[in-house]
Amino acid sequence: MSTNVMEKDALQVMEERTSVRHYDSTAKMTKEEVEELLTITSKAPSAWNLQHWHFVVFHTDEAKKKLLPIAYNQNQIVESSVVIGILGDLKANENAETVYSPLVEHGYMTEEIKETLASQINGAYQNDQYARDAAFSNASLAAMQLMLAAKAKGYDTCAIGGFNSQQLVEQFDISNRYVPVMLITVGKAAKEAHKSSRIPVQEMSTWL
Repeated sequence: MSTNVMEKDALQVMEERTSVRHYDSTAKMTKEEVEELLTITSKAPSAWNLQHWHFVVFHTDEAKKKLLPIAYNQNQIVESSVVIGILGDLKANENAETVYSPLVEHGYMTEEIKETLASQINGAYQNDQYARDAAFSNASLAAMQLMLAAKAKGYDTCAIGGFNSQQLVEQFDISNRYVPVMLITVGKAAKEAHKSSRIPVQEMSTWL
């Protein structure tokens, strides 16, 4: 019975999530609330479980004001409770030791398997295009998880691709290990999102 309730709640969250662009600027999120949201976000799946993401949290009014012109002066940047910059990790292969060593220590994986996986991963990361593609695709999985988790907790979100990536890197001294993927505003909606339509699934799928 409880499983069915959970499934219904998850589907309801997916149905109700929309892109909100007008927020109640008086609604604040504490650092603890944001960290809890990011902890849930970090449970997202990733290739080899390398967790190819890094989050830049624009929480203070000062930080959001600095971000505003970089995001082409979209008011949602300063009206939202927090803006999360989603970065993709171009050197996620370097996470392998951190990810796999505890598994070996607890007997869930042998040292031999760990070394085999590390070799496969480092081989893949010899290809710069693969590293970039993996950074974007896996960080995007985390971004979707963030938006669904926020909605489940009563917050609204909007994913923003319209910002100057180079200025973001320079202004906030972001390491060249990371590539900006998107910004996500989070907060309480002050105005409902406008209605949107969806292309019929029959036109968006190919059955074989």
